[in-house]
Amino acid sequence: MKTDQEKKLLVKEKYSEIALQNKADNMASCCGAGGCSTEVYNIMTDDYSELKGYTESADLGLGCGLPTQFANIQNGDTVIDLGSGAGNDCFVARHETGSEGKVIGIDFSEPMLAKARENADKLGFNNVEFRYGDIEEIPVANNVADVVVSNCVLNLVPNKENVVSEIYRVLKPGGHFSISDIVLVGELPPKIKNTAEMYAGCVSGAIQKTDYLNQIHKAGFQNIQVQKEKEIIIPDDILSQYLSTEEIAQFKASNNSITSVTVFAQKPGIKKQKIQLVNLGEAGANCEPGSGCC
Repeated sequence: MKTDQEKKLLVKEKYSEIALQNKADNMASCCGAGGCSTEVYNIMTDDYSELKGYTESADLGLGCGLPTQFANIQNGDTVIDLGSGAGNDCFVARHETGSEGKVIGIDFSEPMLAKARENADKLGFNNVEFRYGDIEEIPVANNVADVVVSNCVLNLVPNKENVVSEIYRVLKPGGHFSISDIVLVGELPPKIKNTAEMYAGCVSGAIQKTDYLNQIHKAGFQNIQVQKEKEIIIPDDILSQYLSTEEIAQFKASNNSITSVTVFAQKPGIKKQKIQLVNLGEAGANCEPGSGCC
């Protein structure tokens, strides 16, 4: 059994390789981890192309949901994306927060960060920043973010409780997160759960859905909602790399499932309203106290 540090190193190495792969290979596998399927093209990822702010060169096909679509990002918000990859969710978030807001992407793969920064430079975004860091120790001060998003990343982290605690720390009072992730309903076959490549592929690092939601509740979050849910079907030609024909049949006949969920939760407190200054022009210059125009 690998240690937590060895698992992190595995994920870091794999996703650094993925940064150099093409999108088609990533989308046809389990989060880019290999084992391309000839049965289906799109195993986990959802289609971003209709979302405003979508940037094709930043879409590596690695997600398992559309968290930014559900994140209720407002103009001027500060948004943090955990495991930002080539920057796709950051650029969608930037469209929502506008030039007055700020978006911070966190990743611990240098090739991914280089790709994301190159994309941001091409787009001319000076309010989108990409930082190197481990999301178990987010390199951001307390109470900074209005919104945290993440797409198919927490399942890759050995200590998920640390990440949830860190999300709570960096959110402002009243702030919230919207996170897409892989969870389990029932138990995975041991041969899949203990396979390193499937760990880097988002599957065997997943935990039970009930445990996932309980960790969020224990961290102090409120208003917890599952915004979207879909079962992930892994094709036989990928399962056959790990399971016999009989074991595949048994797995399919069980009530166990691998599921993509998008979860919303809010940090307690009252979110401060942003004050927008308006230039009144001549009307402001001629405004008399008590006239109602100020």
